[in-house]
Amino acid sequence: MNQSGSAAAVEVVKDRNGIDQIVLRNPRGASVRVSLHGGQVLSWKTEQGEELLFTSSKAIFKPPHPVRGGIPICFPQFGNSGSLEQNGFARKKIWAIDDNPPPLPSNDSNGKTYVDLLLKPSDEDLKIWPHSFEFRLRVSLAADGNLNLLSRIRNINCKPYSFSIAYHTYFAISDISEVRVEGLETLDYLDNLCQRERFTEQGDTLTFESEVDRVYVSCSNVVAIFDHEKKRTFHVRKEGLPDIVVWNPWEKKAKAIADFGDEEYKQMLCVDGAAIEKPITLKPGEEWTGRLELSVISSS
Repeated sequence: MNQSGSAAAVEVVKDRNGIDQIVLRNPRGASVRVSLHGGQVLSWKTEQGEELLFTSSKAIFKPPHPVRGGIPICFPQFGNSGSLEQNGFARKKIWAIDDNPPPLPSNDSNGKTYVDLLLKPSDEDLKIWPHSFEFRLRVSLAADGNLNLLSRIRNINCKPYSFSIAYHTYFAISDISEVRVEGLETLDYLDNLCQRERFTEQGDTLTFESEVDRVYVSCSNVVAIFDHEKKRTFHVRKEGLPDIVVWNPWEKKAKAIADFGDEEYKQMLCVDGAAIEKPITLKPGEEWTGRLELSVISSS
């Protein structure tokens, strides 16, 4: 499975449960680790070896439990607004390596180390969500260290259906009270702490002093997370994903989450590219594409 320019750049290793993980490395030494359990990115490191994604010290690395951290994929539902279990089932399934993906534009592979994953519904999945799909996910690490997630979901049913999706990205930060998010000003958001009531963002930047659980709708395609203490800025760029989820459980809820440390809310912030407010509808044979690009810039 040499899916990039150099054979050493893609390595398959087994985790403690015998599940394959794929490690991508670029020539400068940045790395990404993605597990076939959930198609979940578990690690994204700079060329200096610094981890950019948060994973809880209490995370459970045992299927079918999703791992608390990294980038779980919430599909075909986000939250608990539909008939399925919270955040859907894709993050609990074992994905396959897709050895024969359909061709992509050449700029999706130029200079990138990547792996293609595939999820198809099992008979059990079809009982709880009776829609046939092929979910192809390309995880790639660019020469500049950027992490790209490209999703293509095809309806292979004979009827249309709808889904929502979120890349539930746990960013590692120095301290939640020192972080600000820009790119959400003047936008409407659905507040999950107020029964999804709709509000308009009043501030120029979003800062944090209590629990936040919001879906910002119809966002611009770039959002920035400034971490003053770590002197770095994350950029979240997205296509086909109109919404942005912002989540931090804060103290009280953190204590109530079994696979999350009591104080760990200070070291993480979820900012997700998502399609939630208006679910994606696919006609038979139709395919949806969504793209997320994460980059980090050091500031002096």
